[in-house]
Amino acid sequence: MPGQRAIVLLHGLASNMTRWTEFLINTQLKSQWDIIRIDLRGHGDSKTCGRIGLELWSDDLVALLDTQNYAQAVLIGHSLGAQVALHFGSTHASRVQALALIDPVFYQALQNKWQWLARYHPLFTWIAQFVRAINAIGLRRTHIPLLDLYTLDKITRQSLLEPALERKFIRRYRSIWADLHTFHTAHYLQELAEMFRPVPLASTIQSPVLVLLSTGTVFTDIAQTQVVAQGFPHNQIVTVNCHHWPLTEKPNEVRQAIETWCKGLLPDNYNVM
Repeated sequence: MPGQRAIVLLHGLASNMTRWTEFLINTQLKSQWDIIRIDLRGHGDSKTCGRIGLELWSDDLVALLDTQNYAQAVLIGHSLGAQVALHFGSTHASRVQALALIDPVFYQALQNKWQWLARYHPLFTWIAQFVRAINAIGLRRTHIPLLDLYTLDKITRQSLLEPALERKFIRRYRSIWADLHTFHTAHYLQELAEMFRPVPLASTIQSPVLVLLSTGTVFTDIAQTQVVAQGFPHNQIVTVNCHHWPLTEKPNEVRQAIETWCKGLLPDNYNVM
């Protein structure tokens, strides 16, 4: 019911709301919270040929909360979705009850080639603008298939039982070309820029923060990420033994960690069954 407790689920890079389908089906939080999945602007059914970015996504979240009459919400974001949640938590602190960040990309903790990408992140914005200009004169793909991550995850999870297939899974989920098959090129370039922008300092975040970290995280050094995460107020840090895709690899473990944390956000006089 609008006006009650709300959880907003934010997907990651080149993804869409189907990232959260399995979580939504299985979570016990539905009895205590209104749970909202969204396609960020430029993803899934939220199609656009125009700009995307942290500021626009945050404006969209404000509009969503206003339209649905939610004074605040808990934001739960994976990867790029965690960056959106952090930006929103910094710029619209009064609208955030709490943040749950799954594999956030802290600028201070970037490693290897990702440090280079972060240093030159404005370049991706300029290239994205050029690609959008080309698209505007009609040079664009006419059909991009919608990615069903719920179905893909179920198939992929079977491959994790065999080492050779697991390596194939890692290549598929790290593949830029696989992402571009189901995502607009200009949007992808812009998302890389947004992904590696410096996130707000911990001092700008006022709400409680849960940080879920994959032990095999792709972009950042886990030890440095934990150091940054410890700076958030009322922080809780949970590690998950997987690669950078915990919602695919360890969905039950992630769901249980989020459920336990969310129940702790409820008022003391709220009867949790």
